[in-house]
Amino acid sequence: MRVNHQTVALITGASGGLGRATARLLADRGASLILLARGQEGLEGAKREVEARGGRALVVPTDVSRFEEVQAAADIGEREFGPIDLWINNAMVSMYSPFMRMTPEEFRRIVEVTFLGSVHGTRCALERMLPRDRGVIIQVGSALAFRSIPLQSAYCASKHALQGFIESIWTELLHEKSRVQVSMVNMPALNTTQFIWTRNNLPRRMKPVGPIYQPEVGARAILFAAEHRRREWMVGYSTVEATVGEKFIPRILDRYLAHQAWEGSMSTERADPQAPSNLWEPIARDLGAHGPFDQLAHEHSPQQWLNENRARLAQLLVPAVLLLAGWIRRRRHHRGPRYPADGNRSLLPRRSASSFSDRCGRRAWRAWHAST
Repeated sequence: MRVNHQTVALITGASGGLGRATARLLADRGASLILLARGQEGLEGAKREVEARGGRALVVPTDVSRFEEVQAAADIGEREFGPIDLWINNAMVSMYSPFMRMTPEEFRRIVEVTFLGSVHGTRCALERMLPRDRGVIIQVGSALAFRSIPLQSAYCASKHALQGFIESIWTELLHEKSRVQVSMVNMPALNTTQFIWTRNNLPRRMKPVGPIYQPEVGARAILFAAEHRRREWMVGYSTVEATVGEKFIPRILDRYLAHQAWEGSMSTERADPQAPSNLWEPIARDLGAHGPFDQLAHEHSPQQWLNENRARLAQLLVPAVLLLAGWIRRRRHHRGPRYPADGNRSLLPRRSASSFSDRCGRRAWRAWHAST
């Protein structure tokens, strides 16, 4: 699909962080947006930004852990704007705490919002998209779906569960030969409002682990995933590292993360035990998209650029390999004697002005250059 002024998109968790950055990006394309979150102030701020950028916005305060609220919000959105083309499951809550210092109710709440909220959104989206045989569902995943870290057990469990759930949905859609697209976009550490309103049981203030990216990096990945049919996206090289490392050196990662991710999750500043959190109720403020780490966050991801342009890079690689093969062949030929030992030139093997690999390489290079 192509996101433009005819697109109707629904975003959960749209009041801040990644959802807010994604709403801005889609508004630049003129899309009509149905904005879901619990916080009225953040939603109203997002609506003002969307309309200022040329899009349309409908605010529907919703707790995604309650299926009936998600269903009602989708119905309201389709009555206002028409059929939903793009559904983005982004809502989440988390908590920084050792597992044994969390209550069962806190753990359950994180799973209900972060995992079951996406399950509810996927069901509501498929109920509308399957009869039409069109539509795109984007699941916001995480590097922590492949490699868990300490102090975020409930959040990591939710992202692992979401990965398994979506893999099952992929196979069911293939069986039914449906043209509905479901893509998983796995995020690295993002500088979002998560680090302002997430509950903290640690002695020091929390911070992201590993390289930090601005939420606009994740928003651009979501937009690209919506417009390009691909099963799964890894955003940022740290996400790729986590996935590969878990497959090949899980025990080494266990020992490394036991210290590095524990200490790396805390800054040097002492935590405020009275700081508000959004675990049970939204914070009554509009905090925008960015968290407190603007000076440390990267605005671009080279890995993401390579991921988005891998088809063109492959087109470039083929002629480059053929030209290299031709160059190696010429070098090997020139190392031999110029004339036979007896001076008879007629015994030399005849060769054309250019080898087969040379000709193929030049033709492939010209074709790729013309296409760019």
